[in-house]
Amino acid sequence: MRLEERYDKVLAWFRERMPVANTELQYNDPFQLLVAVILSAQCTDKRVNMVTPALFEQLPDAESMSKASVEEIFELIKSISYPNNKSKHLSAMAKKLMEDFNGIVPDDFELLQTLPGVGRKTANVMEAVAFKRPAMPVDTHVFRVADRIGLVTGAKTPLETEKQLVAHIPAEWLSTAHHWLILHGRYVCVARKPKCEECGIAEWCKYNQKKLS
Repeated sequence: MRLEERYDKVLAWFRERMPVANTELQYNDPFQLLVAVILSAQCTDKRVNMVTPALFEQLPDAESMSKASVEEIFELIKSISYPNNKSKHLSAMAKKLMEDFNGIVPDDFELLQTLPGVGRKTANVMEAVAFKRPAMPVDTHVFRVADRIGLVTGAKTPLETEKQLVAHIPAEWLSTAHHWLILHGRYVCVARKPKCEECGIAEWCKYNQKKLS
């Protein structure tokens, strides 16, 4: 199967069945989304959503979080993976927002990456979800699923995966496609044993075609 045909079939399937797809993280504004995304690194969205209500009740914005100690933040997020590092990142991130951006999360991709705890993937999530711009954040699900399906070839890093996906997915669907791949990886194309028998795109999937041959 030609690469273009695989993209056409897979994207058409998702467009028909999931024209609207959103993050499963719970938040009320860009700052809270940024906090949730930082917390979600190597942690499930489900776990993050169990922690953020109490966190946002006490520290709902950059100003309040910047005034909290690292220890106070740690106590609120200690059930999350890597709470020591993440509490330090959140504290430093909130302080920088107050010092440099008047407490407002910048909507610029490069400026976002100047914030502590914010790398390319997190900046892309903010662009796609908070600011509704075409972007393809590549997390572990996207990295795995895009390779398995055969949407990318020989990508060794998240950036290589991102570049190939951006080159083939129309800009107007890019951010939604990010959610398609995440949700597909979370519930169907799971890491250890993909559920190929119940997968709607199995007939166009490179992994499934190899398995059947």
